[in-house]
Amino acid sequence: MAKVKSNANRIVKLSTIKAIHKWLSLVVFVQLLIWLGTGLFFNVMDHDKARGNQYRLAVKSVDINHQALMATKQVLSQSERAVKELSLVQRLGQPYYLLTHEKALYRHFNNEYSLVNAYTGKTQQIDSVMASSLAQLSYSGKAKVTNISKVSPPFDDFLKEQNTLWKIDFADQLNTSVYLDAGSGHLVGHSNDDKRFVDFFFMLHFMDYPIFTKERTGGFNNGQIIFFALLTLLLCLTGLIWTIEMLLKGRYKLR
Repeated sequence: MAKVKSNANRIVKLSTIKAIHKWLSLVVFVQLLIWLGTGLFFNVMDHDKARGNQYRLAVKSVDINHQALMATKQVLSQSERAVKELSLVQRLGQPYYLLTHEKALYRHFNNEYSLVNAYTGKTQQIDSVMASSLAQLSYSGKAKVTNISKVSPPFDDFLKEQNTLWKIDFADQLNTSVYLDAGSGHLVGHSNDDKRFVDFFFMLHFMDYPIFTKERTGGFNNGQIIFFALLTLLLCLTGLIWTIEMLLKGRYKLR
């Protein structure tokens, strides 16, 4: 009687394992199909359009009168905050000293800057007027600016960016938006409808769904990938148990 009960429990457990294996195979198959489809799309898409740079211009440098520049020691001495790095940059054809007060590992991490006019030593705040001029300098289209706004992360167009940015929108057929760092004025990038369309496929490919986190991460480093990896591991384990059971029953035979 005990042996019959043990066999019955074994059959129930095996049927449960089979059911789990079948449903897991469906889930894994759907995501693998998404990976294959999005991977194919990435190979056939127009990579220039995917970057959102149809109207992006390279900003040309102008000659600087180095003899008229303020001494860096004087710039550092008049700074009210500690300076970790100083560099000479150009904004709208004018030289500025870019003071880095908080320097992160990458530029898109949280950094803190200030701009100082390299000729006069006056601190320059990047306001909406200057941001608009900087954006138009990098824009080759003929459309007008429709909106200028100072925005805080997260950004749908640049998911990894952690700094406050100026967003300048243009009224062209692609709905181009230009993003500038609010502290340094450097160009973060251009975005438009083509780039946003491709970003949707990147979300599918990276499984970057805002499920376990409130925002998307912009890469593979997310809870969904870890959860899917555990499901795939469970699929393999249940398949292995099922295979061993069939071997013990003599289902696999070599002719």
